[in-house]
Amino acid sequence: MERLIQRLSRSSLFSATFLAISAALVIFMGIVIGGLVLYPSQSQLLASITSPEIFFAIQLSLVTSAVSTALCIIIAVPVAYAMTRFSFPAKSLANVIMNLPLSLPPLVAGVALLIFFGPSLIGTMLRSSGIDVVFTVTAIIVAQFFVNVPYMIRITRSAFAVINPRYEYVARTLGCSEWSAFRQITLPLAAKGLIAGLVITWSKSIGEFGAVLLLAGATTMKTETLPIAVYLNISTGDLNEAIAASIVLIGIALISLLIFEHYGDGTQVI
Repeated sequence: MERLIQRLSRSSLFSATFLAISAALVIFMGIVIGGLVLYPSQSQLLASITSPEIFFAIQLSLVTSAVSTALCIIIAVPVAYAMTRFSFPAKSLANVIMNLPLSLPPLVAGVALLIFFGPSLIGTMLRSSGIDVVFTVTAIIVAQFFVNVPYMIRITRSAFAVINPRYEYVARTLGCSEWSAFRQITLPLAAKGLIAGLVITWSKSIGEFGAVLLLAGATTMKTETLPIAVYLNISTGDLNEAIAASIVLIGIALISLLIFEHYGDGTQVI
């Protein structure tokens, strides 16, 4: 009886310790983020959010992130399916290369993109053909796509991996082609994971800063996304505008995470 009581007390102490650490972290993060949201007055916040600069940044962020996310899902679905279902030479190497942007600092990814579209042979050929990417809105989309497509691939792979291939085999024995089985069986079963991946990729695209800064630059009312607006306004000492852009980003992140938690059961980002 005494041993049982000791075990229960140890178990309670163990649980209490871990729960206390978790609670302390949640409280700390809540205070930091809540302090940012509550810092400006409502009138100041409304005036800053509705200013032409922040309104432009919101519009540009929404448009570029939507385009880059669409490109991500168009590329990620076939790539993730191939990596999940097929075996081919150098598959491990291909997996490492595709996931490399996940480990690279965004600034390094931005430098690589800047060299690729700038002084490299390909960049020179593109410019000679009249296609200039650097310091344009197109550069924002390219940077967002390059940094975030690995996330979309990993989430989509996770969604495909939990689907038993036997469903596809049965569909083929009933007369479906490989494409029909994929479209009618696999995609509907993976729909929740795809929605989760789309939302989190879109959110990350809106928040991308380092690669966008180097490839697209930080030009007010031209390549000014929400993260760039935060950077520019902090640099010039306009705290209210920076906070307004930050709060919009926090709102987008919160909504995206709630949607991801709803649809992303069993889906892993990394």
